[in-house]
Amino acid sequence: MKRTILALLTLSAALLAGCDRAERPTRSGLLRSDFQTTVEERQTDLYTLANAAGMEVCITPFGGRIVSIVVPDRDGEPRDVVLGFDNIEDYRTIPSDFGASIGRYANRIAEGRFTLDGVTYDLPKNNFGHCLHGGPEGWQYRLYEAEQPTDNVLKLTLRSQDGEMGFPGAVTAQVTFTLTDDNALDIAYEAETDAPTVVNMTNHSYFNLAGDPSKTILNDVLQIDADGYTPVDSTYMTTGEILAVEDTPMDFRVPKTLGAEIGNFEFEQLRNGNGYDHNWVLNTAGDVTKPAAVLYSPASGIEMTLYTTEPGVQVYTGNFLDGTVTGKHGIVYGQRTGVCLETQKYPDTPNKSAWPSAVLRPGEKYESRTLFRFGVRD
Repeated sequence: MKRTILALLTLSAALLAGCDRAERPTRSGLLRSDFQTTVEERQTDLYTLANAAGMEVCITPFGGRIVSIVVPDRDGEPRDVVLGFDNIEDYRTIPSDFGASIGRYANRIAEGRFTLDGVTYDLPKNNFGHCLHGGPEGWQYRLYEAEQPTDNVLKLTLRSQDGEMGFPGAVTAQVTFTLTDDNALDIAYEAETDAPTVVNMTNHSYFNLAGDPSKTILNDVLQIDADGYTPVDSTYMTTGEILAVEDTPMDFRVPKTLGAEIGNFEFEQLRNGNGYDHNWVLNTAGDVTKPAAVLYSPASGIEMTLYTTEPGVQVYTGNFLDGTVTGKHGIVYGQRTGVCLETQKYPDTPNKSAWPSAVLRPGEKYESRTLFRFGVRD
């Protein structure tokens, strides 16, 4: 009898030990082990930032990508409000910009070419004859070095060689994610170079504030503090103009749903962009204390306020999501199931001297900061 009891106790202890060793998923249902593999002869991983208010952010150093952002909705229920994948292999093998830290140059450079100090540089043409997001092997497909000094801070560092994707200068870039106690994700970018170059970094998260990417974001309400925008041609390239938003579907100075006018293809810009895929010229003039944009989901009550030091924000309404990509938890991402708010210098500034410069020289430091602050409305 004693032997039987001893055997049962031993078995129970083993089962409990196994339970303790079992991997616990993040609040968004991610498993750290699904993000651990070897890339560029180094180990990838999944890092989690959390605060006492119930918010959680998961990030992989592969591409410096935000994988999930969990925030409480109006009822206190946690919702994951960004699109993405639930394993590293999908990020590596399925072309996407989900959650990525974009560089060396976010957005488009016309015809993959620019001239700096009298020297012309040729870049890859990976989007309608232009260079998009640093080329087909931009920083979103590189492995950043990661350091997590505290539970709410993650520092990512990337070293880009001279001539990488055609860009001049060896650049060391850093992205620091800080999750604050008041539910803001504070993203700070820095970069230095050993030769004149151009740098324009951003984050490419697709937001679905309802936390339900099986449905579109067309009922979400957007407000942008911008009187002007930069129009594009049929290849999505800026024309060099800055036009007034007044009396056009580009006017978000007063809050309106994303779907209110997105289908008005009689308006040339919506036809050219296949919806909204444009840069707005912000009135905030780089003041990170002033709200640049506010996005709100009536379905969840979640509100996100954007602050930035950058002069522009690209609003992209997921027009080219087409149901061919399956994301987290097996959900298929259809058209317009996420919206991006990409803070930036205006597209193609290296070829448009009148616009805010993206030139970085030795001895200078590129600095940029963007905050996404989350809250709820009743």
